[in-house]
Amino acid sequence: MREALASTNDEARYLAEQGAADGLVVLTENQTAGRGRRGADWFAAAGESLAFSIVVRPAEPKALWPRLALAAGLAVAEAAEACAPQVGIKWPNDVWIGRRKVAGILVEAGQDFAVVGIGINVNTREFPPKLAELATSLQAAAGQTQDRALVLTNILGRFAMRRNQIAAGFDELLDGVRLRCVLSGHRVSLVTAGGPRYGMMEGLGPGGELLLRMPGGLERIIQADEVRLA
Repeated sequence: MREALASTNDEARYLAEQGAADGLVVLTENQTAGRGRRGADWFAAAGESLAFSIVVRPAEPKALWPRLALAAGLAVAEAAEACAPQVGIKWPNDVWIGRRKVAGILVEAGQDFAVVGIGINVNTREFPPKLAELATSLQAAAGQTQDRALVLTNILGRFAMRRNQIAAGFDELLDGVRLRCVLSGHRVSLVTAGGPRYGMMEGLGPGGELLLRMPGGLERIIQADEVRLA
């Protein structure tokens, strides 16, 4: 536990490069320069949210490590379901309650390790104006203050199981994500390396890829920089 850190992912990466063991958790009470995907700022209210990163040294082939984002998203969603209704997963790595974001995940790979960063709004009461209509917290959804230590313990417990399903057991992991996927059956817009995409999200393929029905046919999207409900 660190009282303040710029980024738990950066600290976890540094410790991993120094030989930190698999499963090390870097947690801070006050993350001052947290980031999401594409380098976007991540707001984490000090004393009200959870900001932490996990060092993972997977035994599975590196080509499967991107699935850690699905494993972490499912773990967070399962933990959140213990205290809030309408928890869903916005592919690939956001957790929603209703139509508002409650948690985000950032997975970054090193040479022989990965860092899984998780930010979740637990008892956050106020958000910056630009996030006020987009974000929520477990407290707001449940109508009562939540025990942050218990939320953390539940997430770590679920992730310890789900991370072992990125190879054997992936079908079970994927079923859990599909069950909670908030995009299925909706029109979505995506920004990908190959340009913008727009179509109907039909579900997730066997590798966890997004299946997008477009006028020209079905396209499999493995990675997207931005995903929005259209």
